[in-house]
Amino acid sequence: MSETAPVGVDLVDWVARRARTHPEHIAIEAAGETLTYDALDRRVEAAAAVIRSFDLGAGAPVALLAGNGLPFAVVAHAVPRAGALFMPLNVRLSTDELAWQLRDAGAGALLAGGEHVETAQAAAEAAGVPIHPLDAPAWTQPARQGDPERPLDPDEPHSLIYTSGTTGRPKGALLTFGNYYWSAIGSAENLGVRPDDRWLACMPLFHVGGLSIVLRSAIYGTTAVIHDRFDEVRVDAALRDDRITLLSVVATMLHRLFAVDARPYPSTLRAVLLGGGPAPRPLLEVARDRGVPVLQTYGLTETASQAATLAPEDALRKLGSAGLPLPVTTLRIEVDGREAAPGEVGEILVAGPTVTPGYLNRPDATAEALRDGWLHTGDLGYRDDEGYLYVSDRRHDLVVTGGENVYPAEVEAALLEHPAVEECAVIARSDPEWGHLVVAVVVPSRSDPVEPEELRTYLRSRLAAYKVPRHIWYTYDPLPRTASGKLQRYLLRDHIVTGDTP
Repeated sequence: MSETAPVGVDLVDWVARRARTHPEHIAIEAAGETLTYDALDRRVEAAAAVIRSFDLGAGAPVALLAGNGLPFAVVAHAVPRAGALFMPLNVRLSTDELAWQLRDAGAGALLAGGEHVETAQAAAEAAGVPIHPLDAPAWTQPARQGDPERPLDPDEPHSLIYTSGTTGRPKGALLTFGNYYWSAIGSAENLGVRPDDRWLACMPLFHVGGLSIVLRSAIYGTTAVIHDRFDEVRVDAALRDDRITLLSVVATMLHRLFAVDARPYPSTLRAVLLGGGPAPRPLLEVARDRGVPVLQTYGLTETASQAATLAPEDALRKLGSAGLPLPVTTLRIEVDGREAAPGEVGEILVAGPTVTPGYLNRPDATAEALRDGWLHTGDLGYRDDEGYLYVSDRRHDLVVTGGENVYPAEVEAALLEHPAVEECAVIARSDPEWGHLVVAVVVPSRSDPVEPEELRTYLRSRLAAYKVPRHIWYTYDPLPRTASGKLQRYLLRDHIVTGDTP
């Protein structure tokens, strides 16, 4: 009896395949320039030829420091086509932070574009890495060399993305071709794919949430519309005039977008994916009242973007939920090594083909995060009796006061319901009697903030007494967030610990 052949997925270069299957379909729109898949394929091959000339060796990290735009998208496809490891860098980092990541990864080259060339030159010099500006003619000369539609190993690393660093020094997460492919398949099963889909990318492309839009659109053969940054007026206009069907934002972006214009959006907008952490319930209710199909998502760098997403038909029925795991993903809530009961808060674990194989040069961190096939996320949440995920908080952000657990996101959501609160963060402050005290940092929505006691009185009608902040401090500076919009509570916590309060 012959053995059954193994089941596998044959992957090829996504752009090259789409250039062959429907070459005249619009691949990318950015900064007034439009490229079909045929034109994009030629541009990608030109850039790949330049990268091959570096002679770095297979799998060498090639870093990119550039803002959102067509050059970024081309390089994101070209580096893997050249056999190198794509390493996007956060344009908001300091020179020292960039140099540290270049050294940590052992980058073989740094590509730089636009206004970031000067910073890139300083970081490259500090790290001892060759720099290559993207303004040379060779990068954009249309070319076709050899057969770029080479078979791809799903386990081959495609990208090296440093984690957001919500809890400290970032780690370089490896993401494979298979990670991205299965993430795209899972999202397609949840949202569907339409030939006229136009996914607006206004989040940073160096973050996995933005990058996945560029890669996913190529996998589907649909159109990615790239904005150089988030501007609520431009995004509002694009939703109304540019036939945008899909949008990815975080809660602060959506809040600003809703303030632009109260008119309903056209029916072409079929889903707004909301990431970056639990969204305030009032914001979701505004979306509901306006008929905007907002779908909360839960994802990480380590899962190539989404791990769970609310389906459109559940947007109102499961308000506040991050939905069900994508069809290719398995979720588990774990408490003390056992699976949690419905409604019981525990650590969120993820398994499946979207999960990273590990962190570059960090076997310790890899072994800590990946155990028995499960990614231990460090996030806290629960599933209801229908299996829908609700994200509570980061495990590191949990406040334990007098033996009671307080989830900052819950208190923040209650604070944001008050009209005088624009932004807020809830953190812990050490206390010899209670262990920790609940502390809130508030950005007021007006120049004459209400008294802290008024806010506490307001919260007492909504929360248990032990959850009400003992101290409320005001600041008019924006709260620290990662490029993907996640609140960096640890930075505020550092100020509280050192006594440098807002």
